[in-house]
Amino acid sequence: MKMKYKAAFTALKKIGCPVYEHCDDNGNFSISAEEDTSYLWCDYHDGYRIPDWEFGVSPKITELLRSKGLFAEWQNPGRLVVFEI
Repeated sequence: MKMKYKAAFTALKKIGCPVYEHCDDNGNFSISAEEDTSYLWCDYHDGYRIPDWEFGVSPKITELLRSKGLFAEWQNPGRLVVFEI
């Protein structure tokens, strides 16, 4: 995993975000929308109703990733994948 991904992965994990490495990730990582506490971080179906969330993603995730030159995109309703900007 590249340094910027590793730094973001570690920072998100430290604040309790459900991050993991998926078999399809190629040096990047994913964020689960299927864990018990995932609703605090992302919600594919109802996240658009939460003020300040972009496309169902918490601003905590968005801001942290942007600070590292990264962004998250929905792969499917259960998984966000992190990429370089």
